[in-house]
Amino acid sequence: MAVDLVRASVAAELEELDAWAEFGRAHLVQGGPACSRVDRRNVRLNKYLSESGACSRREADTLIDEGRVTVNGKPAQVGMQVAEGDDVRLDGDRVGQARKKVKPVYIALHKPVGITCTTERHVAGNIVDFVNHSERVFPIGRLDKDSEGLILLTNDGDIVNEVLRAEHNHEKEYVVRVDHAITPEFVERMAAGVRLSDATTRPCKMLALGPRAFRIILTQGLNRQIRRMCEALGYTVEALQRVRIMHIKLGELPLGRWRQLSAQEIAPLLPASAAQPAREPRRAAAPRSRRSGR
Repeated sequence: MAVDLVRASVAAELEELDAWAEFGRAHLVQGGPACSRVDRRNVRLNKYLSESGACSRREADTLIDEGRVTVNGKPAQVGMQVAEGDDVRLDGDRVGQARKKVKPVYIALHKPVGITCTTERHVAGNIVDFVNHSERVFPIGRLDKDSEGLILLTNDGDIVNEVLRAEHNHEKEYVVRVDHAITPEFVERMAAGVRLSDATTRPCKMLALGPRAFRIILTQGLNRQIRRMCEALGYTVEALQRVRIMHIKLGELPLGRWRQLSAQEIAPLLPASAAQPAREPRRAAAPRSRRSGR
């Protein structure tokens, strides 16, 4: 009799376990709340777009705000998440899956005057068509159409915020020529910060190079900042060239040409969490790290 009771109890427990297993399987298929693993919508849309090579994360949020991105046929919202299998489109064109397996590309371009730092392919003289890289790359930040010099491009959306975030105070260095002779007062006022219509510029480093030329190092990136600073003090910029971004120098790179960044140049650009021991200087010696395009 006791044995029968034990058997009955065990059978009841097994039946209950089977019921719970069936419940779990049903919710796993239907995407119900019983299993947290079912919710695969764990990739932010701006991250998905940047990792696909379509644009940077910052640009992605702007494109979403402008209503140019849809998910499964509906207008996307900033901050939303997407999952594998979702139909993500930019301007009606489907955006491929995040391309983590694609080798990251990091290049330095000596941008000529007349090239626009945009990924909009319909814009004449856009930087993407000018570089004509085999991978879909986009510029990190901008350099005015009327300016020349160093600009970085990549297909790695993770590094863009690391480079551009204002609080990081990354230096950018420029050589500038203006329309008439500069004075000690001009140099001092530029270095101290200039009041513009929307902000007062941060103190910066200034060095006179000649009667009408100077070198300036900024740690912020207001729109057309140097030109506006000069205009506020009665000067007009005639020529402007960016010669350095952080630790990366323009050097002797010919106008209109680009080169791959070396491993030593790439490492400081990566978010701290992405730094890998494999990125050692010994890899930077490979000849192809200085290969040019165009």
